[in-house]
Amino acid sequence: MTTIKRLPSPAMEEALRQTPNPDISGLIHEFNDHIATTRQLAVHTVRNYVNDLVPLVEYLDEQDVAHLEKVDRLFLRGYLAWLMTSGYSRSSVSRKLSALKSFFRYLRHIGNIELDQTDLVTGPKKEKKLPAVASSHEIDRLLDQPDTVTDAGIRDRALLELLYAAGLRVSEANAMILADLDLRTNEVRVIGKGSKSRVVLFGKQGAYWLDAYLKDVRPKFTSRRSDDAVWMNQSGGRLSTRSIQRIVKKYAVAAGLDPDFHTHSLRHSFATHLLDGGADLRVVQDLLGHNSPATTQIYTQVSAEQARKVYLSAHPRANKKKSGDAT
Repeated sequence: MTTIKRLPSPAMEEALRQTPNPDISGLIHEFNDHIATTRQLAVHTVRNYVNDLVPLVEYLDEQDVAHLEKVDRLFLRGYLAWLMTSGYSRSSVSRKLSALKSFFRYLRHIGNIELDQTDLVTGPKKEKKLPAVASSHEIDRLLDQPDTVTDAGIRDRALLELLYAAGLRVSEANAMILADLDLRTNEVRVIGKGSKSRVVLFGKQGAYWLDAYLKDVRPKFTSRRSDDAVWMNQSGGRLSTRSIQRIVKKYAVAAGLDPDFHTHSLRHSFATHLLDGGADLRVVQDLLGHNSPATTQIYTQVSAEQARKVYLSAHPRANKKKSGDAT
């Protein structure tokens, strides 16, 4: 059997040297060798697992606990709280708890401990990251980026308009065919998640640029191998999802939008702007194709956060100091 060299980090080695209990240090080294050889993990993965045990060594020393048998649920809850107050992020704490559970399973497997209550504790709830949303002014700036003197620019303008106007997923835009469009009613039928179809709407701006693209540009892009896809590349093929993503990213960068802005951000902005304009949550749910209103609920949080930012920046007394405050 090939022996995998132990590669703990200097931080881990220093922490293990400082622990007054050499048994714990030895057990962590054995655990390191065990996951490296039996689980065939990558070197950096092994290192991360073991490095995530370093805070445990520190906390054991701080609590003057020399035997791992004393690590019960109460101790573990204190350890997680200590990690949070020490400045570790929620995701980092969850990862360290996962490493701890793997370590204790190993210790039980080799018969070193009998008590293992690590499964009785759970990590902190993950932080809900609100989706990236552009303001209506930023969307206007984005939509104005394509050079509509060129054929590709007209196509890109029509694509951006429809992604935002209808709140489309990139896969839905990619799959669109000519028969899905109804320019008389400004509607398009799309196939969403779970192969569920729905009808979405687009406004006058979207209809104008879509009509210009279909009449003046798409016929130039078609070739013998072309199918009935709506969005075509200049070689006569269907515009791929990756190409659509690149198009959106290119113009987002040119418009100076948030670096995290991507194709799905147009969908987020669509939903948020509808709610800002007074649309009912269930209507937005139907337009997005969500099965549950709980999925759409995230946009009410985004809308509220947007309202707060606008209020703080626009209201004359939002940030005004009290009359008794020092200047």
